[in-house]
Amino acid sequence: MSRVKDLIQNRVMCAVEEGQTVAEVLRHMAEINVGAIMVLRDGELRGVFSERDLMVRVVLAGLDPSATPVEQVMSTNLATVTEEATPDEAMERMRGHCCRHLPVVRGAQVVGFLSMRDLMNYQLERQTEELHQMTAYIHGTV
Repeated sequence: MSRVKDLIQNRVMCAVEEGQTVAEVLRHMAEINVGAIMVLRDGELRGVFSERDLMVRVVLAGLDPSATPVEQVMSTNLATVTEEATPDEAMERMRGHCCRHLPVVRGAQVVGFLSMRDLMNYQLERQTEELHQMTAYIHGTV
């Protein structure tokens, strides 16, 4: 059975530090092509900053991204998932918390970041594999 750790393996964990400005964080997000990023302080998870946070808490609030520290506008009411959780459990956690990104933890340590896209890709691969197996069974090539 697959686990969340299987979906995030071999991936560099991307995060920013709490003291950075929104503009610095946005530049980093654009460089690595992500829509959300974890915010840490000395390796400890403090929040998540997303494109939605940018629109609602910075743009609509009329704040200057170059002068606004990310910790003032990041989401802090976070759901997390353990690396041993199943993809279905992670999906349910996202649904229950109305979020599209989950920090992945091992005890108190953050070990990765899981997106809804990761879960959709996993589900698509699983369904494609099942379809191939069913087709092979029907055609007697198993």
